[in-house]
Amino acid sequence: MIAAAGQALWSHWRRNPLQLFTLVAGLALATALWSGVQALNAQARSSYDAAAALLGEGRFDQLVPRSGDTIAQDRFVSLRRAGWLVGPVIEGSLDAGGERVRIVGIDPLTAPGGAGPITQAGDAPLQSFLSERLIFAHPDIAEALARSVTARVVADPGLAPDTAVTDIGVAQSLLNRPQELSRLMLAESQPRGRPPLDEIAPDLVLRPSQQSSDIGQLTGSFHLNLTAFGLLSFAVGIFIVHGAIGLAFEQRRGMVRTLRSLGLPLRHLVGLMAAELAVIALIAGAVGVVLGYLLAAALLPDVAATLEGLYGAQVSGALNLEPSWWLSGLGIALLGTGLAASGAFWRIARMPALANSDARAWSMAAGRRHALLAMAGLGLFGMAVGLVWLGSGLIAGFAGVACLLFGAALVFPLILERALKTAECRARSVRWEWFWADTRQQVPGLSLALMALLLAMAANIGVSTMVSSFRLTFTGFLDQRLTAGLYVATDDADQAEALLSFVDGRAEGVLPLLSAESRLAGQKAEILGVRVGPAYRDNWTFIAQDGAVWDRVATGEAVIINEQMARRADLWPGDRLPLAPGREVLIAGVVSDYGNPIGQAVIGEGLFGELFPETRATRFGLRTQTPDALRDALIDAGIVEEGQITDQSALKAFSMGVFERTFTVTAALNVLTLAVAGFAILMSLLTLAGMRIPQLAPAWALGLTRRELGRLELWRAVILAALTLIVAVPLGLALAWMLLAVINVEAFGWRLPMFLFPLDYAVLGALALCAAMAAAAWPALRLARTPPSQLLKVFAHEG
Repeated sequence: MIAAAGQALWSHWRRNPLQLFTLVAGLALATALWSGVQALNAQARSSYDAAAALLGEGRFDQLVPRSGDTIAQDRFVSLRRAGWLVGPVIEGSLDAGGERVRIVGIDPLTAPGGAGPITQAGDAPLQSFLSERLIFAHPDIAEALARSVTARVVADPGLAPDTAVTDIGVAQSLLNRPQELSRLMLAESQPRGRPPLDEIAPDLVLRPSQQSSDIGQLTGSFHLNLTAFGLLSFAVGIFIVHGAIGLAFEQRRGMVRTLRSLGLPLRHLVGLMAAELAVIALIAGAVGVVLGYLLAAALLPDVAATLEGLYGAQVSGALNLEPSWWLSGLGIALLGTGLAASGAFWRIARMPALANSDARAWSMAAGRRHALLAMAGLGLFGMAVGLVWLGSGLIAGFAGVACLLFGAALVFPLILERALKTAECRARSVRWEWFWADTRQQVPGLSLALMALLLAMAANIGVSTMVSSFRLTFTGFLDQRLTAGLYVATDDADQAEALLSFVDGRAEGVLPLLSAESRLAGQKAEILGVRVGPAYRDNWTFIAQDGAVWDRVATGEAVIINEQMARRADLWPGDRLPLAPGREVLIAGVVSDYGNPIGQAVIGEGLFGELFPETRATRFGLRTQTPDALRDALIDAGIVEEGQITDQSALKAFSMGVFERTFTVTAALNVLTLAVAGFAILMSLLTLAGMRIPQLAPAWALGLTRRELGRLELWRAVILAALTLIVAVPLGLALAWMLLAVINVEAFGWRLPMFLFPLDYAVLGALALCAAMAAAAWPALRLARTPPSQLLKVFAHEG
């Protein structure tokens, strides 16, 4: 009995291959978007883990400079003599035939356990590592590095991308940094009775192990954004699956009644249907995972460039097949199918054994549920408002966005019905009254596809508004910050002095670029020293200030902080900021600092010299109206080389290039999501086309030609898409506001102004209408070519 019932259920898909294709394709596309995002995230995180595992950074506390980025090697010696069990590390970049290599040097004799030269290329004997000048390098850069150095290079796939590890002496030689270290790692157990750190090394600070994974913390918001977009794309695809499953159950209602009448228990019937869907979900999920891999491989270079440009994180350009993301793809395919089928299973379980098998009656019953769905949607709107005003954190922000989008999706069918009912009441001819009534009757069958289109269009409007607002703001921000015509980097103090002497009288102003790394208000930060003058007074704008900001900064009695630090530490003008032990300075202003993931404090040049007397400016901004002439003069005089000079336009072009690549992935997901929504409309119209013959045959018999019926089908699709666009625009703008005012603040620490772009919305609307028309073209053509004999069959049993 079970085998026969299974064959009967499967016969439905054999008779309706288009529905089966809709179900498999919708689920595969949804899984592809989700698994592609997860593959990108997994690849990035594995690169972070490889970088951290290289030196056991997640396990060991570290000593880092209080300011600057180097530690004198004598400091390591003094700490070891005082009883501190520390191991030295040096890091730096090396140009190897055009490839940028991150060189990491360690001392295996003093490195804490687990941070030695253990590699996937084979364990290196300690004597070989120390005496043979071995260098272990990631395979992608091993060959280029081998051609640039005299030491033996061994390829090691276990290292982070673009990274090489070697003995600290070899690394110091390669980097030309003798007697310098980057940080010191502490063993987990330290001797008792050792002197306090502030007595032995007051210029160092202890960084606990849980704070060492700065890259992972900084990029967490980026990956959460990608995950949220992947979930939204998956949700749009699941609308297709829900519609296909619901329609299949509706059409098989008579089969269900027959099987139950023949004695098949309800639990067996539900079990067979669940097994059937599970097999389909696994097949579609496997196809989706393959498509997701191809999508991730195509987008990975842009993601890697974004993470390196924004955060300095290096991500491998090769995609690895990791079980985590492809298993999650199969898992979410099964979960999504189960959620999409839950409503149909519930109706099957509650359906009387001899229930009416009229498919249209069941479809129209769905329309009566729209009021209940609208009430649930209003409840989600209330939750979104509560999460925005009362919640905190990125998870609460994304939960608010989800409530807003899905609340709108639930309310949307009722809005459509009311709009179509109004149009029907105002119709002035029988033809158009029938048209509006017939369109309203189709809403239950098309509502899920239209919900998918609504979410896709709203996401496009919201994200494009955010990106375009960011572009406008970021361009203005660059104009504000990059006020010098030329930026020159010198190699040492002597070259810097020669530069200053040469440009005296040739440049309108010289801006020394002083900076030091530090920790302020409990977070990683950068301290900038500026020479207060017109370049800053005339161009910088503040989001909050107290009094004459620049006058107070020039005298050393005040500091300016960026918006990131102000929001994360809740520090605003009037508060005091500790810059160094025993030195607190009043905050006079807060400035926007777009694109910077860390906190920043700006102080006067004099105060910077007091706090960091050993730091000398080696980079300078030269204000000039003739940058090309000054560049040529500097090069001709032999003061600097051409590669040491960068003009303002090149810096802006580089910054905008990073910006554009940052949103390449988002734009691609936007396009794919909209394409999936268009596919949903196409499949829904094709699936419903056969069911509409009984409704269209009377209209044909009363005088409407098949060509006119086909033309009306096209108009119906365009009108429904236009109504969807009307609702999508305010929903997309609300989404943009939440992205700019809530998500962006929680994720990155700055709030962007919101601008409107009506032309972009008009273009999107035109594309949506074209997509709807293209989706309706095939069903309309089929209808226009329907043989009269098929239409006449509707009246075969009429008395």
